[in-house]
Amino acid sequence: MPPGLTSRPYAGLDDLRDMRALLMAGRARAGDWRYAHLGLLAWDFFMVVCHLDPEAHIRLWHDASGRLAAYAMLGDEQLDWQVLPEHAWLGIEGEALEWGEALLADLRRHNPERWGGPLVATARQDDAARIAFLEESGFRYRGESAEVDMIRTLDGPIPEAWFPGGFRVCGLAGRGEATERAAAEQDVWQGFTVGDVTGEQYAALMTLPGYDIGLDVVAVAPGGAIAAYANCWLDPVNRIGDLGPVGARPAYRRRGLTRAVLLEGMRRMKAAGMDRVCVSTGIGNTAAQRLYESAGFTVVNYCRDFVR
Repeated sequence: MPPGLTSRPYAGLDDLRDMRALLMAGRARAGDWRYAHLGLLAWDFFMVVCHLDPEAHIRLWHDASGRLAAYAMLGDEQLDWQVLPEHAWLGIEGEALEWGEALLADLRRHNPERWGGPLVATARQDDAARIAFLEESGFRYRGESAEVDMIRTLDGPIPEAWFPGGFRVCGLAGRGEATERAAAEQDVWQGFTVGDVTGEQYAALMTLPGYDIGLDVVAVAPGGAIAAYANCWLDPVNRIGDLGPVGARPAYRRRGLTRAVLLEGMRRMKAAGMDRVCVSTGIGNTAAQRLYESAGFTVVNYCRDFVR
């Protein structure tokens, strides 16, 4: 343990608020791509809530004043850690890795089929210190970039969206729509953990710090089904918004609905004071990349998967 620091498990929503504050502070001091965006934290945390246990799968480090210095999270065999700059590379990263390995080993003993894959950690291509740490710790680049990171300024006009008559593009109206919203998530992400969400669980997401029902933008079909959606998240300190997840149900694709919710989400984030917005997608998802490029996004970074 680095001098002056203490460590403990996650204990409640006050800790999540502190984790959000850490990311905003880190981004303000180190730039857009050294720290996870609040949207990624929100969704990763939500996945842990849905499928695991935050108290077991999130660890916190505090300095002598009680301020959060770092956190680590293990979900779906992927380990992430975020450390404030003044505490970076003084030992927390190694402790986070040891904690994650021990937790994963215990999960494998109890359910080897579910947890039998390699431990994964990510690093953006220009984060030399994190890459060096991973390689020194026995990780190797898997040979494919996990994600393409894209960004767009909100200074100029946002294009108008075209979509079929009878559809509405709006924010969710209330928690009563949680079941339908979860059904859309399930349809879009069939076979992936991100789609393994119930209506009750989605209603719980709507109560978490950082979630804004007006920024859960949806395209609603004439019969009332949610056809497409874009979750939007705000970082008011750095004035950057984040999009994700974004998608359209298979039955409603190729109608301009994903673009419509994307553009509406951007308008709402701009109205909330954001001056730029980011989004990430798989490097193999060329359709999504083309969509984002058509809406004014440009590629600024790549996130790589390292495995051990």
